[in-house]
Amino acid sequence: MAASAAATSAQEQMLKKYAAKREPLEVDKIFRALVKLNGSDLHLKVGRPPIVRVNGTLRELNRGAIDDEEMVRLVFPMMDERNRKIFDKEGGADFSFTVDVADDDGKVTNWRFRVNLLQQLGHVGLVARRVNAWIPDFEGLYLPASMVNLCHYDQGMILLAGVTGSGKSTTIASMLNYINRNERVHILTLEDPIEFVFTEDKALINQREIGMDVVDFKVAMKHAVREDPDVMLVGEMRDEETFLTAIHAAETGHLVFGTIHASSAPSTIGRILDLFPEAMHKAIRSAIAFNMKGIVAQKLLKSIKPGVGRVPTVEIMTFNPTVQKLVLEGQDVKLPDAIRMGAEVGMQDFTMSLKGLVEAELIDRPTAFEVAPNKDALQMALKGINVSQPGMI
Repeated sequence: MAASAAATSAQEQMLKKYAAKREPLEVDKIFRALVKLNGSDLHLKVGRPPIVRVNGTLRELNRGAIDDEEMVRLVFPMMDERNRKIFDKEGGADFSFTVDVADDDGKVTNWRFRVNLLQQLGHVGLVARRVNAWIPDFEGLYLPASMVNLCHYDQGMILLAGVTGSGKSTTIASMLNYINRNERVHILTLEDPIEFVFTEDKALINQREIGMDVVDFKVAMKHAVREDPDVMLVGEMRDEETFLTAIHAAETGHLVFGTIHASSAPSTIGRILDLFPEAMHKAIRSAIAFNMKGIVAQKLLKSIKPGVGRVPTVEIMTFNPTVQKLVLEGQDVKLPDAIRMGAEVGMQDFTMSLKGLVEAELIDRPTAFEVAPNKDALQMALKGINVSQPGMI
């Protein structure tokens, strides 16, 4: 009876968190300022005014610097009991946060933020990423049309690669929402914290937040195999256990989405191998070759199109027989050539992507050349010279 009562109480607390209106907090007004400025990130640091990132550029809000006392007063009420314990133990905590913001017409929108609370040099600080209240489609994100192809697999793994702030989470949300609009499947997400909240269309969707809905990722994955998912989002590939669990799910008939910190699609292979001892590399290469369906790497660039803040430059590597063979044989150095040769099946490298963005007048040439991995190749591509060379692989 006691265990049953405890479970009921825990469920009631979770329902209250997601359904109930919370009390207003002093920090809300700073988050509202971020939304009004259409910023993407908020930084709170002792000794500085609040700082927001707008279209990739940091700018201070027009107010005084935050001192230690104000910082504690602003950010500590944002944490629930669980996150306060994590913060005290680990010196940092990740959680989601929501703020109601009224527009000029009085319409109120509930904005979500992904928050990291941290300690640095003995001071408390905060970094928050704004999560759009709506999920844009591929065209709205200026993603390549070939991204649709990756959404039609029945099983396997698809990874989104990039640095923090490169838009990986938004791209995955757009892909999952495409599946939601077009297929009668069960989508299960395991997130820490939940970022985008999906509205069901054709799909059945369950979203589980680590720490709130389930104790940890390991338990969440153990439960997942009993929850009949067709499509799964498992978050970031940050350690050996996460990747092995995710690749096993892909092997057993699920379509698995995840993210990883890597600078390009080819370099993602090495990034995955770095998670494992060298003795396991051959087995991991085999698992990647036969279960990975695609790796998408992206970076966000400042746009010159009016009304558009930033656009992604995107590299797409799908696992056709050539790519599979190169991965199995450890010839990762030849993967960039395989991507260039695979344009007919929807692959593209950053050079091809940058060329398309310049020609569509979404970015300017200086921006393209600043981030181009191969400036000479981009120069030739913009002149209409095909840099693909058959027979190189």
